[in-house]
Amino acid sequence: MLPEWLSLLPPWLLMGLGVGAAASVVVAGIFVVADRVFPTAPIDPSQTFDGTARRRAEIRDYLRTIGEAFAEDHPVHGHTVAFYLPSRDVAITFDAQAYFHIERAGTYAVLCEHEMPGSQLGRRLPFEVPELEVEEDLPDPVVAAFDRLGLSTTAERDEVKRAYRSQAKETHPDHGGDSEEFKQLREAYTTAKNHLDDSSS
Repeated sequence: MLPEWLSLLPPWLLMGLGVGAAASVVVAGIFVVADRVFPTAPIDPSQTFDGTARRRAEIRDYLRTIGEAFAEDHPVHGHTVAFYLPSRDVAITFDAQAYFHIERAGTYAVLCEHEMPGSQLGRRLPFEVPELEVEEDLPDPVVAAFDRLGLSTTAERDEVKRAYRSQAKETHPDHGGDSEEFKQLREAYTTAKNHLDDSSS
């Protein structure tokens, strides 16, 4: 016999709760089985390259280029900073809290945003840095976008769309493609479309 408070509930509500609970168990079971049949490939940390890792690599290259000695992941006043320049007593960090604490402690600190290119670090350093030659032959993003789509810059809008759809079938992660490659394809498609829009206006 049901507890007294359950008999006060309308039968349709009890039926809905029962069906909902059963459906949840079935769906959870499907996910568990699917995960065992099609396991997710383990992520190799050496292959991931997020924004912070990219900026660190750029800063590392920049400091080497200007000939500045540095230590990575170095402790400074109780905080671990991304880079420390021992001969200058300069700490370079991505952590705003560490930045303010280190500044108050008397060490010159540089706060780098994740979006800041490593080559811009020289503007924030408290000492003169050698001027680096900027490459004049930077690739044209429009030409690079059309190249990525396998087209010339004279291609029509329909050709751009067809090339994108054709390559998206192969590179889309849902079809076994690489997510980074698909992202590059989408960016190329957007750049090509914007170029065509600008040309037609």
